Amino acid sequence: MTLRENECVLYTVKEVSVLLHINTGFVYQLVKAGLLPALKLGSLKIRKTAIEDFLAKYEGYDLSELDNIRLLNSAS
Repeated sequence: MTLRENECVLYTVKEVSVLLHINTGFVYQLVKAGLLPALKLGSLKIRKTAIEDFLAKYEGYDLSELDNIRLLNSAS
């Protein structure tokens, strides 16, 4: 793996919350639930590829309730 200069590969919880337009508490919930892999380097960090994989895997799903993830088109 080669890194280009200034290429960001790790994001803080705060940065992920800004990228995904969600609050930091929900990022922590995603990590705790095992839906968004993270590592601890001083503080929690999330790899760029983990974010991309998460978005691809859960596109089209309602993640409002992490213990009841369902397709967006399913009946409530």
